[in-house]
Amino acid sequence: MSYDGLGPRAVMRSVAFLTAGVLAVPLLAACSSEEEPSRPLAGQDVAASARSLVADGGTLHWAVDTVPETLNAFQSDADATTTRVAQAVLPSMFRLDANGRPQRNPDFLESARVVETEPKQVVLYRLNQQAVWSDGREIGAADFAAQWRALSGKDSAYWTARNAGYDRIEKIERGDNDLEVRVTFARPYADWQSLFAPLYPKDVMGTPDAFNDGARRKLSVTAGPFAVQQVDHKNARVTLVRNPRWWGRPAKLSEIVLAAVPRDERAAALATGVLDLADIAPADAQRITLASQQGADSAIQGPAGGRTAAKALRSWALLHGSDKAAAGREGQARRKLTTEIARWRAQQDALREIEVRKSLEPAYTQLALNGAGGPLADERVRRAVARAIDREELAKLVLKPLGLPVASVGSHLALSGQDAYADGSGALGGQDTAEARALLADAGWVPGGPLKPQPAEKAAGAEGKKTDEKKTDEKKTDEKKAEGEKTEGKRAEGKKPEPESTGGSEGAYIVGEDNKPHHVTGRDTERDTGDGGPRPLAQDGKQYTDNHLRQGGAPGAYAPKGTAAPAGAAAGALAKDGKPLTLRFVLPSGAGSEPLWNVADHISRMLERVGIRTEVSKVADESYFKDHIASGEYDLALYSWPASAFPATDARPIYAKPVPAADGSLTVEQNYTRVGTDQVDQLFDEAISTLDQGEERSLIRKADARIWAAAGSIPLYQRPQLTAVRKDLVNAGAFGFQTPVYEDMGFLKKGVTRPSPSPSGN
Repeated sequence: MSYDGLGPRAVMRSVAFLTAGVLAVPLLAACSSEEEPSRPLAGQDVAASARSLVADGGTLHWAVDTVPETLNAFQSDADATTTRVAQAVLPSMFRLDANGRPQRNPDFLESARVVETEPKQVVLYRLNQQAVWSDGREIGAADFAAQWRALSGKDSAYWTARNAGYDRIEKIERGDNDLEVRVTFARPYADWQSLFAPLYPKDVMGTPDAFNDGARRKLSVTAGPFAVQQVDHKNARVTLVRNPRWWGRPAKLSEIVLAAVPRDERAAALATGVLDLADIAPADAQRITLASQQGADSAIQGPAGGRTAAKALRSWALLHGSDKAAAGREGQARRKLTTEIARWRAQQDALREIEVRKSLEPAYTQLALNGAGGPLADERVRRAVARAIDREELAKLVLKPLGLPVASVGSHLALSGQDAYADGSGALGGQDTAEARALLADAGWVPGGPLKPQPAEKAAGAEGKKTDEKKTDEKKTDEKKAEGEKTEGKRAEGKKPEPESTGGSEGAYIVGEDNKPHHVTGRDTERDTGDGGPRPLAQDGKQYTDNHLRQGGAPGAYAPKGTAAPAGAAAGALAKDGKPLTLRFVLPSGAGSEPLWNVADHISRMLERVGIRTEVSKVADESYFKDHIASGEYDLALYSWPASAFPATDARPIYAKPVPAADGSLTVEQNYTRVGTDQVDQLFDEAISTLDQGEERSLIRKADARIWAAAGSIPLYQRPQLTAVRKDLVNAGAFGFQTPVYEDMGFLKKGVTRPSPSPSGN
């Protein structure tokens, strides 16, 4: 569920966006007495109700963005709907609680613990004795072993998207009885609880053919409260039905229909009863809230504003022809408007049975700074951009109108409420216009000065092409074109992640569903920096001591703290070696992206105050990620990452230092800012290899501080989660961190009202 897109965890550990080890007991260590645990900024809003109040039966129609191309969550084209289906029909040894922490799933596990650490780490799983596959076979060691072999990365015949964690396993064997599974690791693995979530039957994982093709369109064998009845691409829906062999609490619903419905059609679908549950955009949330609170007529006059719209129509008609022709056009337009208003009001009346449940999604929106070349290859310029931005103002811009808690995000690797969360932004420093100007001055960017005539450049993306209309000399034009083609370089093939129930309001892009490396060619290795020559990729940023970090980052970053900006710094844009300081800001152009444009507009104005100008390119949604973010064709961009309960595993590829290949390309994994350091990599490696949770948490926080200091990405705000729900549908809505409990969802019994407000108080 999201506002501008989410990569699901299960896909992110491939996955994105959408993916702690312990010593024997306790299974999950608590925070130390010296440390106050953080709390989620907003709780769940699911109309939590006792199962005794929920009717047996009924069909839930739930909007999704796509019908999945595969039901195998470990393949590269798995999407958010793949994850949703897997959660309902497959085992998961651990699932997340309301604080985003992994908890043992009692339907499948009686216990799971580290029983040995020397000479090697051994985890003993004791399975629920009732746990069986839908074909009657017991879930056991054979299923664990088959999944390990498929995902270990040792057999290239398996077309897997990820193998993190599975590649550390040495062997899997049966324990003292059929209910026990012993997993021995070749190397210590802190995030062992992330494994076998979901767990597929050996029928799917046992052979490459079954893995690659067998589970793409059907799952014949499952083990969850629901089973897959049909994947209907023609009618854009997936139908799940009760699993008759389910041993846990019986599912209240008879069916769940996951229907692919475009964002801009969901309000109408909710009004007509086609949908019962849907993630929606802020404008639709406001419309539904007004309808519920005030009634249809007083909520809104209509899509064009009633009488005001009619007057505007007549004025337009008079400007476009004779009075007689205008009157005809006005009459036709008035009839059309009357029909639209009537339809709108009917929908508003129906929407009074719908309510909006809201929370904050387990994902954050960030400003990405491409450090591969251009001005942002200089760490001083990246830090200046970051210091120019007021993150609190941007969080307020997005969250306050929705009635959600206003707070900027202080970590790249966790969100408030999670164990690893700590505000590491002090390593970079807060908003400081004077400091930003000083950093730019130290980097050689000064106000005013002569500007050299610049050749026509190709702005980010196919839709950002610029031409010099005044130039008619064919020879010069051809030379310019050839020069541009020479510096263009080859583009990397990136994968646009499928957003998990994107809220449709901020471009619907969340990265994190594909850990497959992206290879980037010469353009990222060497790009024009604006100072007369190429600059190598920004990989090794300055390393700072812990003392520096505690004091709020490297003093002055490069210029001494408090250094005055050059006279007239606020008067205009900056320049260096005859070239202006202008950054390409790439955004999606699709419907529903307006709030994202609003955020970008505020960022552009903040940057302009320190002399940085931006060129905004709005590109097609289909090309936004693949052709711009993944391939490095941008300077600034807005996209989102999901939070993870296992940042040592899931976040490492996002911040890993890009590795040059023999052919001159770069393997960037998921590090689309191309900014990384050896020290950050080392901290992740240490965190993933310790079985001391306190030490792992400390290492993750140190890594985050250094990621802040490198200024490759700037977390802004946690994404809103807006879900429209039928008022009598309970235990469903804005789930926040927590994994949905599918068997408890359902409609209230007739005559029953909810006993109390939803836990979040929203």
